[in-house]
Amino acid sequence: MNLPSAHPSLMQRAVSMAGRWTTTVGDELVVENPATGRTLATLPRCGDSEARAAVAAAAAAFPAWRKVPAPTKARVLRDWAALVRGERENLALLLTLEQGKPLAEARAEVDYGAEYIEWFAEEARRIYGSTMPAPTADRRIVCLREPVGVVGCITPWNFPIAMLARKIAPALAAGCTVVAKPAELTPPVGVCAGGAR
Repeated sequence: MNLPSAHPSLMQRAVSMAGRWTTTVGDELVVENPATGRTLATLPRCGDSEARAAVAAAAAAFPAWRKVPAPTKARVLRDWAALVRGERENLALLLTLEQGKPLAEARAEVDYGAEYIEWFAEEARRIYGSTMPAPTADRRIVCLREPVGVVGCITPWNFPIAMLARKIAPALAAGCTVVAKPAELTPPVGVCAGGAR
């Protein structure tokens, strides 16, 4: 498939893990255009060992990411939303080719996927704690919202961009790291729009 794109990772035939692209994992996963049956992409199929390696890499990145200041997390997410918007037409075309969604609906999904990311970029700046009334006057109950660790995201084929954005963005905003598994029917667009962040 030939998509003209300013962003070279749009049609990676690799897996993003620990900040690097790798093609040396598992068997091949062949993605077909449902309308024509023709091969759209061939990607590495990850297995148990790759999943464990991805979780280990995300766990190793977690201590540093959780300490990143809220405004910086927000900026990273806004930059991601800008990348998605900048590749709107290419992502929509890829979504249509790999899933069969009409192009107008694919564009709408790219748009609201970017909106999810931007929403959580702003929420990253507002992760407040709270105080609550205690049963006695000499006590105070304080609730703090803190990142918990690695978040695993598994997404469906029918809204691959929007669902990855809806799961990855809040986890990153909260200070968690993420391992994402796009649906096997729509992995290229999932990797492009979310999995590679």
